[in-house]
Amino acid sequence: MLDPSPAASFACKPEDTRGRDVAEPESPTRSCFQRDRDRIVHAAAFRRLKYKTQVFVYHEGDYYRTRLTHSIEVAQIARSISRALGLNEDLAEAMALAHDLGHTCFGHAGEDALNKAMAPYGGFDHNEQTFRILTLLERRYAAFDGLNLTWETLEGIVKHNGPLTGSASRENTVPATIAAYCRDVRDLEVGTFAGAEAQVAALSDDIAYNNHDIDDGLRAGLFPLDELRDLPLVGPLLAEVSERYPDLEDSRLIHETIRRMIDTMVTDLLQETGKRIAEHRPDSAAAVRHLGQPLVAFSEEMRENDRALRLFLFQRMYRHYKVNRMTAKAKRVVRELFEQYLDRPDCLPQEWRAAAEAVEGSERARLVADYIAGMTDRYALHEHAKIFDLRVREE
Repeated sequence: MLDPSPAASFACKPEDTRGRDVAEPESPTRSCFQRDRDRIVHAAAFRRLKYKTQVFVYHEGDYYRTRLTHSIEVAQIARSISRALGLNEDLAEAMALAHDLGHTCFGHAGEDALNKAMAPYGGFDHNEQTFRILTLLERRYAAFDGLNLTWETLEGIVKHNGPLTGSASRENTVPATIAAYCRDVRDLEVGTFAGAEAQVAALSDDIAYNNHDIDDGLRAGLFPLDELRDLPLVGPLLAEVSERYPDLEDSRLIHETIRRMIDTMVTDLLQETGKRIAEHRPDSAAAVRHLGQPLVAFSEEMRENDRALRLFLFQRMYRHYKVNRMTAKAKRVVRELFEQYLDRPDCLPQEWRAAAEAVEGSERARLVADYIAGMTDRYALHEHAKIFDLRVREE
């Protein structure tokens, strides 16, 4: 049995936390990062992930991934990797569980529609929406809005995909909510990389996303098993399982292949990260943040394999005509809800109506976006029917 690695010198340590926006007494039984994780699990936004789409809308089948099951799978992978690297498992798990909180109903189709509708008002981005939920929109506690998470958790969620500014950033922009927080509350150092735990959470998302989309795509019949045999990584592992178990039924063959793919990707990540640790020898979490490049990474060969897999899924799954049909309907639902609520805030539930009627322009649009982004697939479909279908009665 593999023993967990001792705590790495560059791990984020609870005793070194930069604390919370609103000071609170420490828990006698939990570290600050465990407490962050628990607050995320108990958040209303986390519960709503149960009925938010990963690829398939909730009523298309009970066995497909949802945002909730995906987040749990990402957290499991992140904990395993963090343990092997001597990182803080609780912090990695907290970020893994929170990373999809800002996604809209209907997956990327819903986000695309809401971003287009919000274009005149600053656009919509699910990462910014996650931050809005964690710092503003969750309203459970008497002393503060949001969840009052530690600096390390918020920093990791904001930068898990890399710096937001500077030469290493993808778009060199800082969303308005995050920029306002950094200006008015606390600096999240958006020009640097996040700590190693956040980097683990980000790549755990990639591992879970691609592998489980293959599983769901096969279950849905969007592509046949034989089409995977020529793909790098997938094909050789599929052949290995087929040779070892020649009479295995497809459902088990798929599962055995997927579990080997996850293990292969995790092993590659640990080996490549080990090389980078040996090369750069970071001695603190701050050293990881200022390294100028990711410390946690796949090898170049695995990155190529990952790109090939993403391309296959894009062509054969995400753009499949069955998915396209549902995507078109989902976008229409989101667009029509946004237009109706923006023009007629009196159609909103009472607590949202009062706030929307008190503001105009971009403020009202952002409030409407917050409301729609929080909807589950099921709730959005019901709301759309109640507003636009004369045959549907109000409950």
